[in-house]
Amino acid sequence: MPPEPSLQDRNFDDLADRFTRNIYGGLKGQIRLAVLARDFGEYLPIAPYVPLTPNNQLRILDAGGGQGQFSLPLAAAGHRLVLCDISAKMLAKAQQRVAELQAEPRVQLLHCAAQQLAEHLPPEQQSFDLIICHALIEWVAQPFALLDTLLARLRPGGHLSLIFYNQHGLVYKNLLRTNYKKIKNLDYRAFRGSLTPSKPQTPEALLAYAHSRDLQVKCHSGIRVFYDYILDPEQRARDAQSVLELELKFSRQLPYRDLGRYIHLLLQKPL
Repeated sequence: MPPEPSLQDRNFDDLADRFTRNIYGGLKGQIRLAVLARDFGEYLPIAPYVPLTPNNQLRILDAGGGQGQFSLPLAAAGHRLVLCDISAKMLAKAQQRVAELQAEPRVQLLHCAAQQLAEHLPPEQQSFDLIICHALIEWVAQPFALLDTLLARLRPGGHLSLIFYNQHGLVYKNLLRTNYKKIKNLDYRAFRGSLTPSKPQTPEALLAYAHSRDLQVKCHSGIRVFYDYILDPEQRARDAQSVLELELKFSRQLPYRDLGRYIHLLLQKPL
């Protein structure tokens, strides 16, 4: 199969069900949500991690939010949410989840790219207290231009929750699988139909970007810092509770953090 082209943003209409199963389903998804819940609970204590009050009720954007696995429970807890995505099938899954959570009055779903948000919202609705950008920048043609667009929508003092596919983890897993040619050729392009992104990023590049935009790094965690490296499926499925416990324990410890399959940065825009 030819590599997936990386000159345009990825639309998951063709892989919506597989994406839901492989990324959100099972222990992989549980690890991601556990790390996020811990990070938010400690560094951005909002509902549902603390009681909702008028002072901590936020306006949230989930950019490229797919089915809203993390953001829709925030809306269910009382926050106002705009979720946009270019995949109609992912939005249909999000709509179903909105109904299940009875969060319709607080959720707006937009079928558009995050870069085109200004075309779909009136000016007075284009700023947000929290922007969620999870597993998106590695799939777009111009990731740092997208981040600049999102920061323009973030209110002073607001937070950007950024998750990205970690190039270090991709290199390490290919080394363990003896895919030496890929490493030597620096060829990280995904094959068509793969869930491996076309533009993996390094923590160093994103931290440098944050510094260049005067963003404060509130939290820096790895997601799936060892789980993905257990190559035996039977062993990987053994003792899920210990996996969750140890993933959380090592998610902020070096060198494990920087080998996570994904990296979570919680960034704050200066006042």
